[in-house]
Amino acid sequence: MNLDEVLRRLRALSNTGNVEGMKRVGISANNTYGVTVPDLRTMAKTIGKDHLLAQQLWDSQIHEARILAGMVDEPKMVTEEQMEKWVKDFDSWDVCDQCCSNLFDKTKFPYQKAVEWSSSNGRSEEFVKRAGFVLMACLAVHDKKTGDSEFLKFLPIIKSGATDDRNYVKKAVNWALRQIGKRNISLNEAAINTAKEIQATMNSKAAKWVASDALRELTSKNIQKKLGSSS
Repeated sequence: MNLDEVLRRLRALSNTGNVEGMKRVGISANNTYGVTVPDLRTMAKTIGKDHLLAQQLWDSQIHEARILAGMVDEPKMVTEEQMEKWVKDFDSWDVCDQCCSNLFDKTKFPYQKAVEWSSSNGRSEEFVKRAGFVLMACLAVHDKKTGDSEFLKFLPIIKSGATDDRNYVKKAVNWALRQIGKRNISLNEAAINTAKEIQATMNSKAAKWVASDALRELTSKNIQKKLGSSS
């Protein structure tokens, strides 16, 4: 399937009502057709993996085409340069999250970029910063093989990022902390300790919210039972 055909299909699925609804939840309406993610996933299955088409879809600057690009690209062919190019274009939380969860966390560079984009001495752009923490959350869920040590390295960065009061950053910081803490009982304890440290040492409204919300889930009976806590 070529670019023109894909764009025709996207236009055929356009829904202005969906665009208005997307705006209400903070999704950019720029070059947006209102195509649902399930419809995009169906299209992606039909298209299959196509690295060149993914680049063309991204360069179209169409909101849904960019989400679709992350679904059809080939992770092994993604370079650091491509990741840096795409992350600079993020202008909406859904494009950020879909791209990270469908593509970036499956490349050769997710742990590296998670640190580079989220560190306090790293990037400052809101959606680049968010992407770093979203990668942490996605890796905690999707990467079943990596040991705890790599996730423990994220916790000091999460602690530092908790004071960022930008909505899309603080929510991603919280998401990363919760997902790491739900990976296993050892990381659960480490994440809970991090949240408690944030509460005790950071006089920031954003940090207090990040910590309290994470603690509410990570210490819940359901999560403790699922992880096999002996307490």
